[in-house]
Amino acid sequence: MPEKAQRRRLLLITASSPAIQKVRRARVLNFQQITMPYLAAFVPKQWEVTHIDEAITPVDVTRQVDLVAITFHTPSAPHVYELAAQFRKRGIPVALGGPHVTLVPDEAQAQADVIFVGEAELTWPRFLNDFETGQYAPRYVSESPPALDDAPMACKELYHRHDYTAGRLFATRGCAYGCDFCALAVMYQRKVRKRPVASVAEEYASFPGKVIIFWDDNLANDREYAKELFRAITPHRKWWSSQASIQAGEDEEFLELAARSGCKQLFIGLESISQASMNEVHKGFNRVENYARIIERIHAYGIAVQAGIVFGFDSDTETIFDETLDFLESAGVQNVTFNMLTPYPGTPLYRRLEAEGRILTRDWSKYNSREDVVFQPRHMEPDTLLEGYRSANRRFYSAESITRRLSHSPVGLWWSLPLNIAYTLAFRYHGK
Repeated sequence: MPEKAQRRRLLLITASSPAIQKVRRARVLNFQQITMPYLAAFVPKQWEVTHIDEAITPVDVTRQVDLVAITFHTPSAPHVYELAAQFRKRGIPVALGGPHVTLVPDEAQAQADVIFVGEAELTWPRFLNDFETGQYAPRYVSESPPALDDAPMACKELYHRHDYTAGRLFATRGCAYGCDFCALAVMYQRKVRKRPVASVAEEYASFPGKVIIFWDDNLANDREYAKELFRAITPHRKWWSSQASIQAGEDEEFLELAARSGCKQLFIGLESISQASMNEVHKGFNRVENYARIIERIHAYGIAVQAGIVFGFDSDTETIFDETLDFLESAGVQNVTFNMLTPYPGTPLYRRLEAEGRILTRDWSKYNSREDVVFQPRHMEPDTLLEGYRSANRRFYSAESITRRLSHSPVGLWWSLPLNIAYTLAFRYHGK
């Protein structure tokens, strides 16, 4: 009789350090990351797979497993390295992957038995096979961005976070733009890939609940593809939200089909109301003079806008905070994610600031965009940037601003008003 295959025990960890969890408490919406439930779909059936999302459950480092794999972002790096050391001390191999590993692979290599550089559709299955033979390499590199034609559905049973959604998936990956401050251009080499529309629609329909998140970097990269997708998911009568470049708001058919298919909100990376700031980081395709008109057009289709705003560009002075808030209120923007400019390692922005001697710390735990300024701004002190960021949150989520904004553009008022109030309370108790 053939020998029965050995049952391997794999622990997948979506890392979130205690420090970054504290920072994120002021963010009411913290959506479940998709990476580990997705990669679990590539694991051989005979393996026993467990997933821990640290935002929900702490990691038990005494757990008996054969292999640990951890995905993480830059601010969780020191925490992850400590976790890895504890498992490795017990003789358990640790594999590390995710954005930070791709940005600084040599650093991560010293902290792990195996690292994954780039995307893992091809390298992860290869490693698992090598692991079973006991002949795995210390580093697996994705030489070119993989196609997504055969991307499987993520393992739904491995989603643990209660994030007000019924499901989350991706249709596309990557962004065609190369903004200096964005790690995506480094990670995905500015190559946009798309899953077959029919496969995405099938996964979209498979979620039993109503509210869906598309975890796409820019759903409007290929607007003709997006329109085809919207037509395919319309019959399922769900609500969805995603991320898109502002160019999506120039396309009436895109907005009409998005709204008809159930789009309730788009996250738009405005980044700054200063054209000089957009030009300096190679995001000049964001034309500031068009912002108000485009936001108004998106609202006209019943779609709310969540704007992404970054403070700290070299063109920013101390007036940028009030000027930004004045614009957001006049435009009736429903929600905003404010961040302070953060030069992630490996990006053109980091290299430039490092060459100019303006990097203040290489303690990655401080690269959180919300509590620490890690570089010297050009026209203000670090403390001024931090206080300006905090004051922007306080003002935007004040009763006066909420009333002004939502009265001007009452799109989705039945849910955007409670959400704004929730942000107000969260920032009051967890912000500064």
